[in-house]
This record gives sequence, structure tokens and C-alpha cells, in this order.
Amino acid sequence: MQFSVKVGSYQNNTTLNICDTELLGKKIEQDELTMNISENYYGEKFVDTEEAKSLLENSSIINMVGSKTVSLSIELGVGSENGVKMISGIPFLIVFKI
Repeated sequence: MQFSVKVGSYQNNTTLNICDTELLGKKIEQDELTMNISENYYGEKFVDTEEAKSLLENSSIINMVGSKTVSLSIELGVGSENGVKMISGIPFLIVFKI
């Protein structure tokens, strides 16, 4: 399984934007909410599951979208089902580790 990621930094914290690869370049809409899953924001490189796990565990600020991505973060204990929001049936989650 592959994931699309972009890694950065903000105020000495590692940031991670990660999504299911099949969502890259798509736009999802629900009511007045629109989310562009752009290559500019999520598409720096593709990684396998093991690298995705490492990035999820070692990043401080994580923006994730997609069922595979969100499920992996919950499996690792990084994310919580309580924080998951759905946009047109697609899970979206933001995590800030303190």
C-alpha cells in the first residue's frame, strides 16, 4: 500500500500532510465545504506503509485524509476515531501532538 506525503516544519515541529494516493488531485465537496487534495499540499512523494507509519509516529502536526491513512493512524494510536470528520464519506483528521 502506498501513501502520498509532504513533510515540512513549523516552529521546530515536523509537519506531515498525508493522504491515500487515489485521492491525490481530487476535490471533495459537501454542502458549502470544499477540500482540494492537491499535489502541491499532499504530493511531495509516495511512501510505503512502513515509512508512512514512521512519519505518522514522528510528526508533531499531521493533516490526513482518506480511509487507509486515517485507519493507519488510529491503528498506531496517533489519531482517535473521536476526531475524525467525514466530507462526502471520506475521513479527514488533523492531529497536534503536545
